[in-house]
Amino acid sequence: MTLLRLPPSPAAGPAATDRLFRLAVAVAAILIAAPVLMTAGSARAGDAGVTIHDPWMRLIIPSRPAAGYFTLRNATDKPASLVAARSAGCAKLMLHRSVHQNGQDRMVMVKNAPVPAHGTLKFAPGGYHLMCMKPTEAVRPGKSVKVTLSFADGSSLEADFPVKGVGGK
Repeated sequence: MTLLRLPPSPAAGPAATDRLFRLAVAVAAILIAAPVLMTAGSARAGDAGVTIHDPWMRLIIPSRPAAGYFTLRNATDKPASLVAARSAGCAKLMLHRSVHQNGQDRMVMVKNAPVPAHGTLKFAPGGYHLMCMKPTEAVRPGKSVKVTLSFADGSSLEADFPVKGVGGK
């Protein structure tokens, strides 16, 4: 990048030169920070009006899958669609839903979970939940694990999920 240097007017004096220098520093700082700020903003679905509340993960037995719960709130006029989740704390993290079919309760993997416009979607025991297959040592009660949620529009939302044991404690 080439900077254009304007010589200060001899009549302007040192105060004008100082103001010009400060302006140049401010513009340079904005230009340097802009890519970082744009990347950070585009990495969060919250900028699109979708926010996550009360995230947590339950681990009952370390050798079994853990489950993730949270609430998504959509403050926009358009519905959102959660399509994937990932975490370094899980070999695989899937979207699941508990359903009652043919007299039996079972869990089914879902391709997406809709978040209505100006509405909420709750991931809770007995309904939608994240299924953490082969949880690592990071997924232990008293610890926290980072989870990234991905949406159909390409946005994502990252949150720390505190890990709780049986009974959500």
